[in-house]
Amino acid sequence: MSARALATLNGLVLLAGLLTAAGGLAAAEPASGAAGSAGAVSAPVSPAPSDEPAEVPAEDVLLAGPEESAPAEPEPPAASPEPPPTPRVTASTGWQPYAVAGPVVLHAPVDVVEVIGFHQSGHDGAQPQEPVPGAVRAGLLDSRSRDTHPQGAADIVADPTGEVRSPVTGRVLRAGTYRLYCRHVDHYLVVEPDARPGWEVKVLHFEGLRVAPGERVEAGVTVVGSGARVLPFRSQVDDHTAPPHWPHLHIEVVDPSIPDRPSGGGC
Repeated sequence: MSARALATLNGLVLLAGLLTAAGGLAAAEPASGAAGSAGAVSAPVSPAPSDEPAEVPAEDVLLAGPEESAPAEPEPPAASPEPPPTPRVTASTGWQPYAVAGPVVLHAPVDVVEVIGFHQSGHDGAQPQEPVPGAVRAGLLDSRSRDTHPQGAADIVADPTGEVRSPVTGRVLRAGTYRLYCRHVDHYLVVEPDARPGWEVKVLHFEGLRVAPGERVEAGVTVVGSGARVLPFRSQVDDHTAPPHWPHLHIEVVDPSIPDRPSGGGC
């Protein structure tokens, strides 16, 4: 065989070997969609999306809060309920004494009383009232920033249907109407007590005046007014009473010989 023929034969043998090797590699690679051969390593495949909820580990369930839902449509506001009634605690005074101011004994001007609040008077000559122990609840109201005794006056919260009687025995000096805070019509009564001539016992915030100057009155007996007046504004003592708030009577004992400093609040 010539050298040229030998080279051609060797080239054909080499080409056949290459084709055989290529076929072996093609047979080893899996077809599309088929499982690979044993021992072959394949890339991880992401799972197909599913409608089933993902499982939550138990520890995440214990730590997670409740599932939040979309806010519901707001309901129309309901009518505000009436506040529950507050028990009103009262006591019958029998028109007995509730306090003393020096030699003057002050009787309760009404029979049924809820509370007595002592406070500073607006008059420098107001005498301190010392409470008499009894069934009526009594106490000291907050300061009114006045330079007077903290018990120079008393607000007596009274049954609005009860009549008003004189707190002392004596002679009526003045009686009539005035403008409370320059705006509200109110009745007043000033009595000179027999126990201390020259002093004045003042009663305010009532209606239906029944006496006149010069008349004699007796403590706890003489009717001087038809009832306590309901004022058109909230009073300090209302903070210590049950709603709806009852009216109160204002009583103070004044020594007019003590000059009263001008307050500048005249009408």
